[in-house]
Amino acid sequence: MPERSVTFFSNLLSEAQITARSVADYMGGTGLRLGVTGLSRAGKTVFITSLVHNLTAGGRLPVLRASAEGRITSATLQAQPDDAIPRFTYEDHLASLTLDRHWPESTRRISELRINLEFERQAGWRSRTGSLTLDIIDYPGEWLLDLPLLDKSFAQWSRETLEASAEAGRAGLAADWRGGLQGLRLEDAFSETAARHQAERFTAYLRASKSDRYALSTLPPGRFLMPGELEGSPALTFAPLPVTEGAAYGATTMAGMMERRYEAYKTHVVRPFFRDHFSRLDRQIVLVDALGALNSGPSAVRDLQVALGDVMQSFRAGRASRLASLFRPRIDRILFAATKADHLHHTSHDRLEAILRVLTARAITRAEDVGAKIDVIALAATRATREARVTHDGAQLEAIIGTPLAGERVDGELFDGVAEAAIFPGELPADPRRALRGDALAVPDTEADYRFVRFRPPVAQSGEGGQAKPLPHIRLDRALQFLIGDKLA
Repeated sequence: MPERSVTFFSNLLSEAQITARSVADYMGGTGLRLGVTGLSRAGKTVFITSLVHNLTAGGRLPVLRASAEGRITSATLQAQPDDAIPRFTYEDHLASLTLDRHWPESTRRISELRINLEFERQAGWRSRTGSLTLDIIDYPGEWLLDLPLLDKSFAQWSRETLEASAEAGRAGLAADWRGGLQGLRLEDAFSETAARHQAERFTAYLRASKSDRYALSTLPPGRFLMPGELEGSPALTFAPLPVTEGAAYGATTMAGMMERRYEAYKTHVVRPFFRDHFSRLDRQIVLVDALGALNSGPSAVRDLQVALGDVMQSFRAGRASRLASLFRPRIDRILFAATKADHLHHTSHDRLEAILRVLTARAITRAEDVGAKIDVIALAATRATREARVTHDGAQLEAIIGTPLAGERVDGELFDGVAEAAIFPGELPADPRRALRGDALAVPDTEADYRFVRFRPPVAQSGEGGQAKPLPHIRLDRALQFLIGDKLA
């Protein structure tokens, strides 16, 4: 059967399965499904942990109207809704933050958590009591960037990946992998050893690109860096090749087998994620480490801007309706959040938000055109610092105070991860285009120095019964009001 026919019937079957699952969700009354994602080190795990802790422990959430008005009567964790999906280990992550003062491990797989909110409705004709079941789905942002592969051939993906790897910010990192291509002949008989070596070199390039130093974002396939149970499988043993679009390669050639494995990756990894998880979401928050990109320089910022555009293309965004909920769910609210706002003085929080708004401008326009509501925010799901005025060289300066992670260095001083320190973070420019330089490539201002210090979680404060008080935050309540506030009215 021709490849186009196979793809057509595969897509048709996937859509039928999505519809069937949507009907089951609707009839089961699952409530609201909130997707939480972000590219590496954006703070997904910390966000979910703080969200749940503040809701269940009665945290201060003045912008969440139902909380400010005292209308939330209870918030309790419920049994895991999907038996085949790992539970988000909230208790372990909370202990890591409050007892060990360590940031939790990064998200490496999909997980889920259910919380039930009982509340009193605002005055009106409806019943005075209400209930919201909130299912929180945590998944790596790298998986989201895989979704565009569903519409790309092996030749197209190879061409785009090779072109990107030749850019100034990536060429050095890709040298070993690209050098290995020189000895390959596309028409030669397939060699498992050669394929494995190419996949390993390609994976090493992806891993180097995502390191703190470079912080690049647009790097599908996402499972290459977090293979899980698929490690070593043929579906993850392939790499881009300089093939020609439309050319026919024998099934047993190097090019033919690499293409087959690429298609297997789409069939067995990408499409099931879209069908079983992503297509069922109602609301979405995308966490963005904009400060990390600014730290890493022009290539990282440019790459982040492209990645955010790709992210938006992946969403099934649109105005929610009863019919859509039944047959084809739409994500009707999307929040982009710049994390780690606590690394800055509060005078720069709105400026960080403005920078993210510039980075997401094109993506936001696409979503608004189909009726989805979009917002941008700067937040810290768990606030690791506090602010103070400190005398330095006879002058009063605004500073942030916290415990830098062991190994952090500022002005030549190496921190041990125990002692607190006053840090003068400086200010982001009032005009966001000064930080991004305002051109199409979003090049950061080369005269600015964005070298932000990483801090340990704050010392936990004990409440009644020795339980940890709700985690401190910046604007978590504003995020919750946008994402679920209308359901608590």
